[in-house]
Amino acid sequence: MNTTADSFANNDGATRAWVRMPSGKRLDLLDPRPDDWEDEDLALGLARTYRWGGHSAWPLPLSVAQHSITVMLLRRAASSAPLAPSFELRELLHDAEEGLLGFDCISVLKPFLGEGFRDLSARLDKAVFLRYGLPPWTPDEHAMHKRADRQAAASEAVHVVGWSADEVLHTLKISVPPLADDPLTALYGGQAWEPWSPTLACDRFLAELHRLKPR
Repeated sequence: MNTTADSFANNDGATRAWVRMPSGKRLDLLDPRPDDWEDEDLALGLARTYRWGGHSAWPLPLSVAQHSITVMLLRRAASSAPLAPSFELRELLHDAEEGLLGFDCISVLKPFLGEGFRDLSARLDKAVFLRYGLPPWTPDEHAMHKRADRQAAASEAVHVVGWSADEVLHTLKISVPPLADDPLTALYGGQAWEPWSPTLACDRFLAELHRLKPR
């Protein structure tokens, strides 16, 4: 079987660099534009893209959509003043490019993917910022975001995947301690730390996206 770029060539010989979204839109990976997807495409992609390589101690793996809501709630809780909707939206969409690709790369694999993949992710990230009018990160805001993201990751590692707190600190090198309480249960109920189904994750992510995005 041919696995080179030639296998993706069109009839005119050009290499295909776009993927079809569920809506029927085409996302150009070499030149992504803010109108290349619908909100529903993004929500579904994030709900079907799994963290931790899809590994889970539960019947279902954890979606990036569910993780994204967790990070938004943690960032909100850490703020001394109410976050502007654009700031909450930026937290919600911090991994949006993964939903467009359908791929959340585990950290140990990233060094092997090279500069091309980093450039592709950066282009998608830029298109997301343009589409949703997200403010650029300041150093302080990004540091606050990273703490929320790492705390979510530490908590997921313990409660979803099955790592010990000691392994999170010494093997995963995450110094932010894992949470005991799931921030999602106060908003949605359900069993703490249980991964949602793709349908539920899609619906809840899309509701938050529509609540926060500019009218």
